[in-house]
Amino acid sequence: VLTSSITGPVTGFPGWSHYSATKAGQLGFMRTACIELAKYGITVNAVMPGNIITEGLVGLGEDYQKTMAASIPLKRLGTVEDIGYAALYFASKEAGYVTGQTIIVDGGQILPESLEALA
Repeated sequence: VLTSSITGPVTGFPGWSHYSATKAGQLGFMRTACIELAKYGITVNAVMPGNIITEGLVGLGEDYQKTMAASIPLKRLGTVEDIGYAALYFASKEAGYVTGQTIIVDGGQILPESLEALA
């Protein structure tokens, strides 16, 4: 079983407390489901995407995309393929002993404490 969340529960965003709270709840659900389903050999994990190029992000405009890319240590926005690769890992036999975990796929965006750290 695979769930998806956003980095909001880890970072927070002004005016979006309600959204971050629901995503944090989703991660709590994932961890509890992991414990409940383990006895059946079922693993439960989550992928937590950062800023991914989607229709919604494209709709925010090129300036926004450039600003977001500049705030990411890898200096680019993520792709749906980046998220897909993380999901494929969790679904693979190589992840057979991995359960209750979250992979953050954000190019390192949540790591710097300030934009100055990226200079």
